[in-house]
Amino acid sequence: MNKSELIDAMAASAGITKAAAKLALESFLSSVEGTLKKGGRVSLVGFGSWSVSKRAARDGRNPQTGKTIKIAAKNVVKFKAGAELEGSVNK
Repeated sequence: MNKSELIDAMAASAGITKAAAKLALESFLSSVEGTLKKGGRVSLVGFGSWSVSKRAARDGRNPQTGKTIKIAAKNVVKFKAGAELEGSVNK
């Protein structure tokens, strides 16, 4: 499912227009992004939670040449599925 299909599904299930569903989805995504940028955590009970983790700088290898390269430190987003979501997927 891509973004436009999700908007269509949200509009149909909530009985709202596609424009309203698009606005709601974009608002949700920007709120999650803003919270994660500040280093916060977003948790939806039963669905899952998003958090930010720091990945340390490390050495890596270029697979074509075999040369050692430096990989910079960065923040990565992690998602952990909630119990209800995992249960519904594993039925």
